[in-house]
Amino acid sequence: MIRIKHLSAHYQTVQGTVKATEDVAFDIFDNEILGIAGESGCGKTTLMKAIYGNVEPPMFIASGSIELEVEELGEQKIIPNHEIHRYWWDYISYIPQASMSVLNPVVRIKDQFLDSYLRAEVRALGKQALLDRMAAYLQELELPPEVLNAFPHQLSGGMRQRVIVALATFVHPKFVLADEPTTALDVVVQRGILTMLMNLQKQLHNTFVIVSHDMGVHYQITDRMVIMYAGKVAEIARTDVLFERPQHPYTEMLINSLPRVGDDQQRAGIGGRPPSLLNPPGGCRFADRCYLADAYCRQVQPDLVEVEPGHFVACLKRAPSLALTTTESSHRGDAGK
Repeated sequence: MIRIKHLSAHYQTVQGTVKATEDVAFDIFDNEILGIAGESGCGKTTLMKAIYGNVEPPMFIASGSIELEVEELGEQKIIPNHEIHRYWWDYISYIPQASMSVLNPVVRIKDQFLDSYLRAEVRALGKQALLDRMAAYLQELELPPEVLNAFPHQLSGGMRQRVIVALATFVHPKFVLADEPTTALDVVVQRGILTMLMNLQKQLHNTFVIVSHDMGVHYQITDRMVIMYAGKVAEIARTDVLFERPQHPYTEMLINSLPRVGDDQQRAGIGGRPPSLLNPPGGCRFADRCYLADAYCRQVQPDLVEVEPGHFVACLKRAPSLALTTTESSHRGDAGK
């Protein structure tokens, strides 16, 4: 559905150019839940904004492109990234984090729905019919119809997040981007939101992209994962394969830091800190924190190499330098469902 071609998205700041994502290239398949993971500041949200076509200063696309495949009048069309905004809500939608800052605090929920969906094809239903459909849809997402008459501050954090999900999925878009959809929610509410997202994906047979720094979230719901570090892709694999056989040292460390039921051993964090994206290193960006790194790693940037079908890793120690590197067709094939 979406092909990301060697995308570099930067920010122009007073201090200089922040290289938030560099040479990111992979495909997002139809009918899958794709997880994007990595530490804060690794470029996850920037990548989501670029995919959604929400590129505004100081952010800009330095190189590369994004293509969205849509169906119009029975024909498949390829939409470039600068035109994706024309397909917002109907074909591609966005679930942002921080629900309280997304919803207008002085406008009732029903009016925020109406503002979003009073378009030509929806307007034909009439206002009351549209509100009735909204109330029925909220009930499907385990929200009482009375929520439509509430103001955002009258709802709990979990209820507000469900409202955001409802806004983003009301007209059943084919592609949904969710940026940290469970941030700042307690574990019980978080599980409810994740279960709801999984059920929606199965019901709508669409594609979800879930961004989270929480590897446990990805383990529960995603089919395939992209691991990012300091603006670059470190590893791509099916979720089960990635947890069973992680190849990149960074992925290993992320997984090993997770607590396990019945295991009371102390977990170790990842020492050091990510490099500055104002002036990233010339070699592997993880070299200063990696237990495998040597002088060569600090001088040469690793390519994203396919080490087994559908499993890609960018590591000079784990992927032979002469192996097949990422090309325009590297990431085609089965979605791993």
